[in-house]
Amino acid sequence: MTASRRRHATGLETISVTVPEAGVEAYENAIGLVCTTVGIFEFDEEEKLWRVEGVRDAGHREDELVAALAIAALTSGISAEPERSETESEGWLARTYESFPEQNVGRRFTVRGSHLDEPGPTNRITITLDAGMAFGSGEHGSTRGCLRALEKIAYRNPQRILDLGCGSGILAMAAAALFHRHVLATDIDPWSVRITEANAARNGLSRLVEARLGNGWSTPQIRREAPYDLVFANILARPLCLMATDLAANLMPGGTAILAGLLNTQARMVLAAHRRCGLVLETHLREGDWGTLIVRKPF
Repeated sequence: MTASRRRHATGLETISVTVPEAGVEAYENAIGLVCTTVGIFEFDEEEKLWRVEGVRDAGHREDELVAALAIAALTSGISAEPERSETESEGWLARTYESFPEQNVGRRFTVRGSHLDEPGPTNRITITLDAGMAFGSGEHGSTRGCLRALEKIAYRNPQRILDLGCGSGILAMAAAALFHRHVLATDIDPWSVRITEANAARNGLSRLVEARLGNGWSTPQIRREAPYDLVFANILARPLCLMATDLAANLMPGGTAILAGLLNTQARMVLAAHRRCGLVLETHLREGDWGTLIVRKPF
């Protein structure tokens, strides 16, 4: 999983930790607090170890990083010593471009970087993102799973759509382009809101995708525009569990939620939280280690 937020000219540093699966979420949050990119990679399949790494301006917000890593160790019960290495900014951006080729997802969608000069396919919905700035650039299993899930429920033609935790806005744009509907896209991170607005403009979807800063279901505009008949929540497993009650309360009868940002091993925990709120599982999609749940509120 990767998240890249802005370009740099000089002085980049990579911070990384290697932890068991139970520590991934806590350390991702800690490193993501100060890093402009965050990545999660399977490090050792046999030992079930994961590598969490981020790229930042060298020394940027060091005190906050130290405190965040200490909190991650306390909350997860897993102590991990961070590794640090210099990263050349030009080389990092070149590698980012190389790792972001045009990608076909399912039967309907193509995701491509703005650095690609040749035209995209004409028989698919093409979403163009800046490879140097995009969070949710389509290569990660959770994003791909959400796009596949959207394709599976397309026949329902939802009218009121929310992308909760929009990142790059890729899911909001996919839904807007597919259904030609207004989509409210919110994120707690101001940079993600700006990137979503820029990406929507790049794809000619500014009139349909409305990006707003907000803190989950406590966001006034989200409450005002509820209930929704389609909600994307590509976040993390534990926040999904905590928000299950609010999701169920703000979903229309018969409405659908696409839940992602979770490992397949966390799917049972996430599903249990939503079942307690009356939602039912329709499909569990798998993209490698990552899972996407399609749940629905009964009529």
